[in-house]
Amino acid sequence: MAKIVLIDDEQALLDVLALTFEDAGHGVITAHDGSAGLQLTLEEHPDLVVSDVNMPIRDGFWLCKELRTRGSTVPIILLTARDNEIDEALGLELGADDYVAKPFSTRVLLARVTSLLRRQELRQRRGPKAAPLTLGHLQLFADSLEVYYRGHPVTVTVTEFRLLDAIAGASGAVLSRDRLLAMVRDDNSVVAVRIIDTYVRRIRRKLEAIDPEFDEIETVVGAGYRWRARSR
Repeated sequence: MAKIVLIDDEQALLDVLALTFEDAGHGVITAHDGSAGLQLTLEEHPDLVVSDVNMPIRDGFWLCKELRTRGSTVPIILLTARDNEIDEALGLELGADDYVAKPFSTRVLLARVTSLLRRQELRQRRGPKAAPLTLGHLQLFADSLEVYYRGHPVTVTVTEFRLLDAIAGASGAVLSRDRLLAMVRDDNSVVAVRIIDTYVRRIRRKLEAIDPEFDEIETVVGAGYRWRARSR
């Protein structure tokens, strides 16, 4: 059973979603705004956070940014009544793992939750670390979802790890956005492939913070992305 923090200012929707998650066997803690949701998340250490974007006092974007700024890697799914690509990109830029536009099917949302929780289980494993995937200065530990670049730890979300693992693991091969989307998501929901560009931009920014000359993730115009390891 997973512990989920659910945040929404609409009580009716909050009740429906809480019941849906509880019926699926999860424990649910609820809040009505971002500030309360942040406090709950920091105190309860949930397995996943589901938050509305449009809320009074503090919204879902603020919550997402605050959690990532504080070093939290808890998976976050943002909900919004605005099916807008700009909003979607902003949410992902701030560190959200997924994004669902209202109105949505509770079945679809539950599938997204299940998918993220399945990936998050890797973080809970104990015991010696398995040998990492090493490409040049990059190291990826699949058992703990840890990333190191030039010896420095890189904080990533579960979705970012899966994307980086997919690109680096196929070193030299060009992977299309459609292919990458299928590799980082394991449900049948319809999502704009340009989300991949947002994830790649976030990963690049984190690695450039360690090495301003980082350029191992190559954009192949009209085709997708590939990893090109450097010897420097």
